[in-house]
Amino acid sequence: MNFIIAETQKAIFELYNEEIAEGVINIQETRKEFEGQATIVVFPVTKISKKSPEQTATEIGEYLVAHVADITKFNVVKGFLNLSIAESYFLNQFNREILAPGFGVYKPNGKKVMVEYSSPNTNKPLHLGHVRNNLLGYSVSELLKAYGYEVVKVNLVNDRGIHICKSMLAWQKWGHGETPESTGLKGDHLVGKYYVIFDKEYKKEIDALKAEGQSEEEAKKNAPLIKEAQHMLLKWEQGDEEVVSLWKTMNEWVYAGFNITYKNLGVDFDKFYYESNTYLLGKDTVEEGLAKGVFFKKEDGSVWIDLTADGLDQKLVLRADGTSVYITQDLGTAEMKHDDFGMDESIYVVGNEQDYHFKVLFLILEKLGKSWAKGLYHLSYGMVDLPNGKMKSREGTVVDADELIESMVSTAREKTEALGKTGDFPQEDKEELYQNIGLGALKYFLLKVEPKKRLLFNPAESIDFQGNTGPFIQYTHARIKSLLAKANYQLAASQPAQILPVELEMILQLAKYPAEIAIAAKAYSPASLANYLYELAKLFNKFYHEVPQILKMEEGEEKQFRLNLSKKTADMIHAGMLILGITSPERM
Repeated sequence: MNFIIAETQKAIFELYNEEIAEGVINIQETRKEFEGQATIVVFPVTKISKKSPEQTATEIGEYLVAHVADITKFNVVKGFLNLSIAESYFLNQFNREILAPGFGVYKPNGKKVMVEYSSPNTNKPLHLGHVRNNLLGYSVSELLKAYGYEVVKVNLVNDRGIHICKSMLAWQKWGHGETPESTGLKGDHLVGKYYVIFDKEYKKEIDALKAEGQSEEEAKKNAPLIKEAQHMLLKWEQGDEEVVSLWKTMNEWVYAGFNITYKNLGVDFDKFYYESNTYLLGKDTVEEGLAKGVFFKKEDGSVWIDLTADGLDQKLVLRADGTSVYITQDLGTAEMKHDDFGMDESIYVVGNEQDYHFKVLFLILEKLGKSWAKGLYHLSYGMVDLPNGKMKSREGTVVDADELIESMVSTAREKTEALGKTGDFPQEDKEELYQNIGLGALKYFLLKVEPKKRLLFNPAESIDFQGNTGPFIQYTHARIKSLLAKANYQLAASQPAQILPVELEMILQLAKYPAEIAIAAKAYSPASLANYLYELAKLFNKFYHEVPQILKMEEGEEKQFRLNLSKKTADMIHAGMLILGITSPERM
């Protein structure tokens, strides 16, 4: 309703003989308890009118009704000017804009953004926390694409270090040559199994040393297993052929396992970076920082940065022995990624326990004078909790991603079959449907909550065909598709004699779709889009109940309009859910 801004500018000039900037005029959607569709906040205008908010609103309202054909009525509530817009305006908007094929699709904006997400360790399978990370990273990428960005999705894999050596050592000692093929286990589960074995055996050694009189700290350092793992890491860093060969083999097992999980989650990547290739990066950046006076050397030769003036602390960037710390690697990797892709913005999807680390990283890069540092953003997200006892993992500590997916699909199967609506589906279609419903429930439940919030994920609650859930929205889409198929729908513009209040509500809701994409993309948050889609689905169901028997109506403008409304609702649900990584089935 951009025309209202221009007309209000004219009104203010005519009434008060003063020009006002477009940005000063604040237009909001009228609250449901008041009559009208658009509300002008007139308080900023009172400086010009030199009158009370109520009088100013009344004068502007009278002018607009007298001079603008599409504004039919107005009312004033405490300085807020509520405007009623002619039905014909909304019908024209629906036929010309909303029904057009490119509605809600943003043109390329010429900007490139990188989204880094997943970033797993190669010593264990993906778990529930990774699921939130992957779904968030993927949907933010799709959101930014929808908003006109060129998007590069990357995955920085933590494939080296003491954690992978623990799994390798345990497999050497107790694996008896087991492979994914010989055990039937996914590769990531097999490697994870040996990580757990290492931990159990390591704890036994610690307890034994404590029984001999050592403190907990001493026992942790002196346990033979940890010393062996550290020795193995040293041999890996020296390029020992046997160690490197085993490392490659076990990592390949893990990647094969991860790829199955990624495929089931429906996420993908344009490029993988591996820490084994990047862990030596950043030393050049440290030299650069010393030369620029950004870093300083202590007497022991270690290199630091003093961030106390910025409200942080002193931060080590290179150890005295010349070895890197995490921040060193991250400085070098950030530079390498920018050299590779030259992106305008870079988003790191990482849990909120790393908030401080990213503050420091971005600040250092700014102090080093990296022009691209302003485009870096940490998309911080909260933990995911489960109601106790709802779902146990094989290891008993974390919820395994594969088990979670399996459980969601299984619950979707049970709930759908209980409704008895898939009896005539071929078996292959049924299995695909259960996969779509189970994954749709999981994705929607995790994405409808603002990323920064910690959330409680209840699997049973998420697979419900009523309420703010993925399956409810999917079911609404399938219901519309069924209606359109039975009506042999064909697109054609329509001019009904009048429209009902619920139909006007639907036009207004559909018209918001492009703005919702913009809001969600700017906030790097799929949550607002998810909740918009729920409101749209809920509104369609209200329309469906208030305007029954669409199929039995006589052919004509009114029926065509209602079918058009239904079709566009299905289109928007389908497009919006795809951004969330969710498939909307044609039949349910």
